[in-house]
Amino acid sequence: MGIESSLVGPALRFRLLLDKFPNITNIYVIASIACTAGLMFGFDISSMSAFIGTDQYQEFFDHPSSDIQGFITASMSLGSFFGSIASTFISEPFGRRASLLTCAFFWMAGAAIQSSVQDRAQLIIGRLISGIGIGFGSSVAPVYGSELSPRKIRGLIGGIFQFSVTLGIMVMFYISYGCSKINGLGSFRVAWGIQIIPGLILFIGTFFVPESPRWLAKHGYWEDAEKIVADVQAHGNREDPDVLIEISEIKEQILVDEHVRDFTYADLFKKKYLPRTITAVSAQIWQQLTGMNVMMYYIVYVFKMAGYQGDQVLTSSSIQYVLNTVITIPALYLLDKVGRRPVLLAGAAAMFTFQFAVAGLLATYSDPIPVDQRTDSTVTITIPDEHKPAARAVIACCYLFVCSFAPSWGVTIWLYCSEIWGDSASRQRGAALATAGNWIFNFAIAMFTPPAFENIAWKTYCIYGSFCAAMFVHVFFFFPETKGKRLEEIGQMWDEKVPAWRSASWQPTVPILSDAELASKMKYEHKENESELMKSDENSVDEKNQQTV
Repeated sequence: MGIESSLVGPALRFRLLLDKFPNITNIYVIASIACTAGLMFGFDISSMSAFIGTDQYQEFFDHPSSDIQGFITASMSLGSFFGSIASTFISEPFGRRASLLTCAFFWMAGAAIQSSVQDRAQLIIGRLISGIGIGFGSSVAPVYGSELSPRKIRGLIGGIFQFSVTLGIMVMFYISYGCSKINGLGSFRVAWGIQIIPGLILFIGTFFVPESPRWLAKHGYWEDAEKIVADVQAHGNREDPDVLIEISEIKEQILVDEHVRDFTYADLFKKKYLPRTITAVSAQIWQQLTGMNVMMYYIVYVFKMAGYQGDQVLTSSSIQYVLNTVITIPALYLLDKVGRRPVLLAGAAAMFTFQFAVAGLLATYSDPIPVDQRTDSTVTITIPDEHKPAARAVIACCYLFVCSFAPSWGVTIWLYCSEIWGDSASRQRGAALATAGNWIFNFAIAMFTPPAFENIAWKTYCIYGSFCAAMFVHVFFFFPETKGKRLEEIGQMWDEKVPAWRSASWQPTVPILSDAELASKMKYEHKENESELMKSDENSVDEKNQQTV
């Protein structure tokens, strides 16, 4: 409380500075700018996968062992872990836009360090610094989108973040693929330098997006909050039914959670919030344990196991990145039509199938590579030429795995973890903690996978397949449905301990007014409040006149 109080002055001056710039009011443009942080996340993933198998990279970094390569790749995730934890100390007192600016700054600084790399240590430091920026962006951007978007399209707006990630993976892969044809150090330095561009876009764009109305309301700026909701949802019409409903929802949350200013990370583990915390954190952790990042960071190794070499690997990888992006698009529609639970359950079942299919094919048809013939210490098995149909089947299963992940656990989790909390008090810190869980497991998996490929080869896929089976069970019994529910309804659902498998059909026991009834009620109260405000102003003038006399 004392720290936040001491920051009130600087926070106000910072907000007034940003408010001097004109605000964009189109929610899709706003979400696209904020989700440039997701584009950076995608850039990071494929900026390594396209180079780790090239001669230029291997020679310059002295052929890093599987352990060293794992740490180089994972250093970004380690930085992101610390960035996501630290994000609330910026976004709570200074606003969501401040965290987006911080994200852009660290990302650009890290990209500049990477592009001038001289050795392994500098590359790791650059990736750590860029990771801090990604940690800020991945924690704040989904929350910012859910707080600004109308609830009817909250799934679509929330899904833009993951779409940005997949788009970034694809774009950066093709940039890196082209740069890999450059002889010498320019092959990776140019590609890593290009990463500065999305950071610059986010930095400039943040000056032109509005602050989160829920953040403004929490800090007492009700007039500004109402104006932003009206501008974004109804072209400035404060009497619009959707605007009145949204304002009522914000007031409901703020007035009920009077302790909002005192909420800390420790509160997330109290009895009221512990089930939400476990669900959100485990959702982010399960996303990593699907094994998707194995297919993204280390796709070169996967395809080498299938017997592909050279340009064959990069061409096959590019098809996977295109599929990842394209398949994400229909998921933006599914989230608001089908719901969160069915999508997550179907995705877990499909990924379980394809992980074990890859493991079975490699176990049956691959042969060990003699030590003296290994061009990469990480890849110890390969499918020989006489079993090319099996090799193509492995690639097909990898593609189908990606097509299962992208529209389910890829796009859904970021939205789910931003809305599952149900109130303003816990949302930002809860989302930050859940995102930190994502990043620390991202780090662990990036470290684990190269040694796992080297030592247990195809059995690595059995581990990830087992995780997919476990997450199916967890979702069925413990993940409630949030589709179409107001944020305060989600909080009420938690309070009533509604079983997850009944949550889709659940209706609040304390009836919440219909949209039409609520809009009518709020319109009346809005007029009444304006009348009371005018009377208050008149009384204030009379008191000042009496004091003057």
